[in-house]
Amino acid sequence: MSMSIKQKINTKSSTKAELVGVDDAMNFVEWIQLFVEQQIKSINEDSVLKKIGSDVVIQQDNTSTIQLENNGQASSTKRTRHINIRYFYVTSKIKDGSIRVIYHPTKQMVSDYLTKPLQGSLFRTHRNSIMGQTEDSVAKYRKAYSDAKQANGSPS
Repeated sequence: MSMSIKQKINTKSSTKAELVGVDDAMNFVEWIQLFVEQQIKSINEDSVLKKIGSDVVIQQDNTSTIQLENNGQASSTKRTRHINIRYFYVTSKIKDGSIRVIYHPTKQMVSDYLTKPLQGSLFRTHRNSIMGQTEDSVAKYRKAYSDAKQANGSPS
């Protein structure tokens, strides 16, 4: 799941912005977790479907935010100690084991395709990932398209 919503407050740092973003998404994440749990309640315990929704992972590309999420205000510095305690709800969810936060490099964040103006190979990589395509399938499509254009007599 990827979320892109307007934040309710203005922030001065990317670390705080990411922390606020995770806090804003937590209600939805918990709702999905409970929804899936109820949907698979009647399924046999041996079923592979029981694993769906059992592990909630939040991917972050900001290591400072990951530190704040894992340690709460204990890892706050002079620049982050003013952050309201309500944004550390994610810390309690990490400590009780209901979610995990992992580092995911910015270049591999597929959600950037939806929120940033990407160009070149990064654009193509994320577009193909979202559409379930590979470079080979895109090449086959291009060849089939050019063959069809030539068969109809259209100029290239």
